[in-house]
Amino acid sequence: MTKLLNHDRGFWAIAFALMVVMAYSAFPTPLYGLYAARDGFGALTITAVFAAYAVGVAISLFLVGHLSDSYGRRRVLLPALALTAASAVLFLVWRDLPGLLVARVINGLAVGAVTATATAWIAELHAAGRPQDAARRAEIVGVAANIGGIGTGALIAGVLAQWVTSPLTVPYLVGLGGLLIAIALVAATPETREARTPRPAYRPQSVSVPAAARPEYFGAALGAGVGFAAFGLFTSLAPTFLAGSLDHPSKALAGAAAFIVFASAALVQVLLARRPRRELVLNGTAVTLAGLALTVLALWLPTPSLALFLIGGVAFGAGAGSVFKGAVATVVAVAEPARRAEALAGLFLAGYIGLAVPVVGLGLLTQEVEPRVALLVFAVVLGALLVAGLASMLKPVSAARPATS
Repeated sequence: MTKLLNHDRGFWAIAFALMVVMAYSAFPTPLYGLYAARDGFGALTITAVFAAYAVGVAISLFLVGHLSDSYGRRRVLLPALALTAASAVLFLVWRDLPGLLVARVINGLAVGAVTATATAWIAELHAAGRPQDAARRAEIVGVAANIGGIGTGALIAGVLAQWVTSPLTVPYLVGLGGLLIAIALVAATPETREARTPRPAYRPQSVSVPAAARPEYFGAALGAGVGFAAFGLFTSLAPTFLAGSLDHPSKALAGAAAFIVFASAALVQVLLARRPRRELVLNGTAVTLAGLALTVLALWLPTPSLALFLIGGVAFGAGAGSVFKGAVATVVAVAEPARRAEALAGLFLAGYIGLAVPVVGLGLLTQEVEPRVALLVFAVVLGALLVAGLASMLKPVSAARPATS
């Protein structure tokens, strides 16, 4: 089948598809309060719904995230987009808590297949369409579509939830429309990784990088996990803190709070695109710690401060985005091109484990202590993990050699 797009246009088509999927994955963020008010559940149930999504992503990354290296990018991405659309239909027709849980798991399963596949495809389309250019453009667009898409989705859903008459219906219809456009664009994009012949026997995800570079890889994985934990706070319980401790229940504000975190993460990666990996990690760690401190302080002031909470979120996102970009750059540098999606799948797997586990712990903790104490504990643990992994993240990237599993 002749494809309608060349490699350069296909580059933007896959970036659009990645952004739409990630935006759709964040639609429930500002809507959790509406679900909670309708069904009478609290922060722990919201955390469980969020964890269902993160678990779905982790399972998918472990089982299928690497398969596009063997089966081709399109053969993995198109079914994943269709699965995302199916989850949108579930949100629309199965509206109670079990339906919400199932739809989030299915959404997570799709996202796990999309992230590594689309990121690798973007890099390959860039190389084919602009072979004379450095890879930084692909890195910037890939990570910005991923992280920026999440923030954009939260903002869109929050604005719609605030001002449309069917806030639990319209956002998913908008998302479904975007997904159908993405499916058409992906179908028209040139393939860059043809299926292997004969196809290798199936196996779950494994880390596949040069043996000498494994310390750097695992340092990058730790950085991704801590960064995603920071993101997880603003896509799960931040609306609860806004409506409770800060007394601002606006759904548009909840979406905007998530947006500024992810927008700052995406923006810092564009502004610092040419900075060395070591500088990204060092500065990102410092800014993440500052953001954690400001976010906690906002709730501990005698009069809790919305402005300080949002400023902390901006710093939070910028720092975590910088660390995450350093992690992606590390993996791209040490992985063999033929197994790049597998290596990236491992990185995103670590990220989504970091996304789920700390936030679930935070949700459980809010059942035992007041929210500001729970947030303080969360910040201390997260900061300690980030500092503990700093040394391995700062190691020089080893030269690529044949990969070993």
